[in-house]
Amino acid sequence: MSNTYDSVKIGLVSISDRASTGVYEDKGLPALQDWLGRALRNPLQYETRLIADEEALISQTLIELVDAGCALVLTTGGTGPAPRDVTPEATLAVADKVMPGFGEQMRQISLQFVPTAILSRQVAVIRGSSLVINLPGQPKAIAQTLEGLKDADGQQQVPGIFAAVPYCVDLIGGPYLQTDEAVCKAFRPKGAERPSAG
Repeated sequence: MSNTYDSVKIGLVSISDRASTGVYEDKGLPALQDWLGRALRNPLQYETRLIADEEALISQTLIELVDAGCALVLTTGGTGPAPRDVTPEATLAVADKVMPGFGEQMRQISLQFVPTAILSRQVAVIRGSSLVINLPGQPKAIAQTLEGLKDADGQQQVPGIFAAVPYCVDLIGGPYLQTDEAVCKAFRPKGAERPSAG
């Protein structure tokens, strides 16, 4: 077996009226790139977008990123109950399939920290052969929901959502994602694992 990893194109979308107009610095895109760079061993290519909270624009951006060959599209921002928070609606509008487990688990993780986690409306969907996931807006919450919660000894207490992402991408025909187990151990059924490179 060769030890070459599949190249992966990932779409990253930060959705914020104020950051997109320069009122404040966007922290979502750097946080996503930082975490993915630590968690994945694959060669990564990012398609990044910083856009306003406009439902049609968000949907159009997601379609463009999927059409551009992004196996995974992660959004940050716009998932609360405020009138301008329309990311989930825009995401569901372009879905072929809805994957409710991702949102359920993100809220479970966030509830360990704040009772207002139940106000989060993140969704995940499949469009074509791409997985699209809405993440929280805060960099710390992004890392927590992706990675999960570990105790003082580094043992996993609550699984993060990213543990399930590689196998989901496998099932929809995407590239084989290899994670750094020190950051996030991907779970695959034994028959779905590729032999480790020698």
